Amino acid sequence: MEHAEDAGVYRLRDDLAIIQTVDFFTPIVDDPYTFGRIAVTNALGDIYAMGGRPITAMNIVCFPISKMDVGVLREILRGGLDQMREAGVLLIGGHSVEDDEPKYGLSVTGVIHPEKVLLNRGALPGDRLILTKAIGTGIVGTAVKGGVADPALAARSVAGMTTLNRKATELMAETDGIHACTDVTGFGFLGHALEMIEGSPAGMKIQARSVPCFPGLRPLVEEGIIPGGLIRNRKFREKQIEVGPDCPVWLVDVLFDPQTAGGLLIALPEAAATELLSRMHAAGIADAAIVGEVTAGPRGMIRVE
Repeated sequence: MEHAEDAGVYRLRDDLAIIQTVDFFTPIVDDPYTFGRIAVTNALGDIYAMGGRPITAMNIVCFPISKMDVGVLREILRGGLDQMREAGVLLIGGHSVEDDEPKYGLSVTGVIHPEKVLLNRGALPGDRLILTKAIGTGIVGTAVKGGVADPALAARSVAGMTTLNRKATELMAETDGIHACTDVTGFGFLGHALEMIEGSPAGMKIQARSVPCFPGLRPLVEEGIIPGGLIRNRKFREKQIEVGPDCPVWLVDVLFDPQTAGGLLIALPEAAATELLSRMHAAGIADAAIVGEVTAGPRGMIRVE
């Protein structure tokens, strides 16, 4: 907990540990079935980020049963259950309360070998950084709420948020030398990248144009259609970010955008990164890209070029 890890790990025996996490939130899309799928994808992400395999889950539900059609709740739960089935996760229970606003998510238990746990820090100088999903879900969600989102852009964002990190984690398990891993969620790409080097003498260099982003974000950002979380992330971390003269401001803002059900950010040696990226592309993880590297310094800083 002191290092803000993605989930908690408890060793049961020398060759087995459990990973536990919990996550739930209010709807971020209008369709209740899709919301259920997104919420489950997001909750399972913390298990995958530590290299684990989720096995069981319990529903967490808040719902205004006296004000909203119960059919909406049924669709949320159906979407969540379908996503759990895709992940090979067994729903074993849950709890619901009446609330004025719908909320849904999961408490999840996963398993892992204690010696194979991946932490969100430990990246070493010379490591390359792989990001497995495109970013921009927070900006797209804000545009959807404002009624100005292109339907194709909104559909691509939903597709990203309902794609499990399962395959990426399975490929990581076949790769030696991974030093750190996390999933990119509410703190944005740069916020989670900085977590990887906190408490170490290392720094990072990010090639901004190598970071996979949804197409069509630039006009939205330049028109000020951005979530409040992006502004908070930027204010909190901007003193640790050095931006090169050729890097456009709008693109730096995208790197601070809070994500829902984002991809994995993985630190590993250059040769291993090249090989893992090739296997990811072959497995259909098309957006995966090498986006930067860990440097010997300056300590706790990221240079965006």
